Formats: sequence, structure tokens, C-alpha cells
Amino acid sequence: MPLAMNREVFITCAVTGSGGTQDRSPHVPRSPKQIADSAIDAAKAGAAIVHCHVRDPETGKPRRDVHLYREVTERIREANVDVVLNLTAGMGGDMVFGSPEAPLPLNEKGTDMGGATNRMEHVRQCLPEICTLDCGTMNFAEADYVMTNTPGMLRAMGGMMTALGVKPEIEAFDTGHLWFAKQLVEEKVLNADALVQLCMGVPWGAPDDLNTFMAMVNNVPSTWNWSAFSIGRNQMAYAAAAVLAGGNVRVGLEDNLWLDKGVLATNAQLVERAASIVTNLGARILGPEEVRKKLNLTKRAPIAAAA
Repeated sequence: MPLAMNREVFITCAVTGSGGTQDRSPHVPRSPKQIADSAIDAAKAGAAIVHCHVRDPETGKPRRDVHLYREVTERIREANVDVVLNLTAGMGGDMVFGSPEAPLPLNEKGTDMGGATNRMEHVRQCLPEICTLDCGTMNFAEADYVMTNTPGMLRAMGGMMTALGVKPEIEAFDTGHLWFAKQLVEEKVLNADALVQLCMGVPWGAPDDLNTFMAMVNNVPSTWNWSAFSIGRNQMAYAAAAVLAGGNVRVGLEDNLWLDKGVLATNAQLVERAASIVTNLGARILGPEEVRKKLNLTKRAPIAAAA
């Protein structure tokens, strides 16, 4: 197939994620202030979009408390740097089974299942420009953990995002997730100008070999915008691969902790490295206002906090 390089690229920084990385690097932010500060530094380094989870400020374990999201949102929006805000809506679908011989009852440690309205409450209150929609259920890394997103749940959450005017970023971990995303657009649950993140190399979704990657790319409708990433050591290789295949770039500590062998990274350093790859390929890096125009986004303030 011919080369279809993207010449105008936006970079997303996935700031902290929800994985158990908080004790593997001192640079993984935990508190709302640390998360916001790291996101602001990433924006200064060239990220047009920051994708944010929240964590327990003390333990670093993943949380989905609305007040933590509000503090992160407010700190980023009060900063002297502009950036597009992308909040996760993937939390609240975590199911951990018991042993193979006794899968039920579910293991309470790690299981966190919420309804659609509950999972979307921080999005409703914070009103980011973008929030994620993990477009499928999959076995996810650990032995008995399933990331759970049923068709009914996705229709409900996707409809809420559309009604709120928050653009869903479809997280596609395999080709079937893209298949269902196209169904959501056909049903008008999602708008036609969809945005996709191709998530490569996450056990046990799509492996990050180039044949699989191009199968994913070729399943994205030509009218949609898309980015891609891979985890771990292939993060920067995928910055180049995504641009060469016509897409945009995601890097950050959610996906990879290392700048070089033996050198732990900050989010800003990962963005700087990705930006150098993009520009050395001959592409131009888009700023946040250009991204808002490209993706038809609206920057808004959070709703007023309850008294």
C-alpha cells in the first residue's frame, strides 16, 4: 500500500493511567496537584491533549472519585498553558473472578463495577473536551481480570457523552472494537466525525506487530481521526509508525515508564522525544486550538460545585 503520512500531527500525553506503576517510578504522579503539574509540563513540551486518570494521593492506587477529577480539571484549566483535556471514562468496569474452579463470587479486591450514570458523573461535572470510551470487553493482562464494557453499557455511556457535547475517544484494543464503534455511529449513538485511539500491545488485545497494526488502521473509516500507541519499549517506534500510517501520536507514563534503557522518564521528556520524532519525519505539530478546530471540540468550564 502507498505511504499515507500525516503531515499535521497532534500529540496526546497519557499522564498517569490506572495500572500498578506508582511504585515503579517516582515520576508517576499520584495527587491531583502532581497529575495536573505533570499534564501542564507535558503541554509545555508539545502535547496538545492530556489524557488523565486519578489516583489515591497516598497509595497511588487507581480511584474514580469526582472530587479528585474536579481538582485535576480545575488546576489544569487555571494554568498559564492551553491544552485539550481528555478524562478517562474507563473506570468502573473492572471485574475480577475467583479461582478457575470457583469463579463466583467475584473477588472483591479489584472488582469495581458501576452503572453508566455513575461511571459518567465526573465527565458530567468536569465537562472535558474529550473522554474515553473503551469500546469492548477483554481479558486484560492479569489472570482473572476482565475489562467489562457490554454493548448496552457502551450505548448508554456513548449516548451520554454525545448529549453532554463531550467527544468520545473510542479506545480500540482489537478489530472487533472498531466494528462495534462503527455500529454506534450507524445507530447515531456517536456522531459521524468519530475519534479513535488504537491501543496496541496491551495483553490480551491486539499485538503490536505491524501487520496487526495496519489491519487496525485499515478498519478506521477515512472520515475519522485517529491516534495510536504501543506500551513499553515500542512506545517511540509507534510514534513514528502512527505518523507514517496517517495518524496521530500518544505517549506518556500510562503506557511506558522509560526514556532510555535504565533511565526513568517524565511525561514531558516522553512528549519531547515524540515531538522530535514527528518533526524529524517532516510533520508539523498541532497546538491545542488547532486540535479543537480539527476535532470540533468545545472548551468549557466545569459545572458549579454543589454548595
